Amino acid sequence: MIALLGAAVPAYSETKQELREIDWLDLMPAEDLALLENMPELEHEGDGPTLLPDEIMTGRVVPEMASVQGRIPGFVVPLKTTRDMRILEFFLVPYYGACIHVPPPPPNQIIHMKYKEGFKLDALYDPVWVTGTLVIDRTETDIGTSSYSMVVEAVEPYEE
Repeated sequence: MIALLGAAVPAYSETKQELREIDWLDLMPAEDLALLENMPELEHEGDGPTLLPDEIMTGRVVPEMASVQGRIPGFVVPLKTTRDMRILEFFLVPYYGACIHVPPPPPNQIIHMKYKEGFKLDALYDPVWVTGTLVIDRTETDIGTSSYSMVVEAVEPYEE
């Protein structure tokens, strides 16, 4: 019977390999991606931040991504921490500094995360892998707006 149970429960490493690796572009509808690809060359000489076209900022989603289980790499923008600096709630974004140092990315390029266990991060510029289940759910905060959220199962340091 013990052998039977062991066969029924896959090893963690096997489960990890079967997880879908979610690419940030998977979260962007084709029409938004086409808008980005056809944008004119940006000039970085102005005083203000570079703004994306309003059409991209609508937060359109890819319905097929609802309930997808997988893992996605990104950078953490903390929203809620404990006194000992464990991060409980955060935005995951595709590049460092998004929402803090530069204008936020489109809402479909921000994922709202809640992780009951919390985790510590040595530095905000350290990328992480987040594993969980994607949900189409709009969240608006003072820092930014997300089109997706994730039911978080694990947060790990980024390693290729």
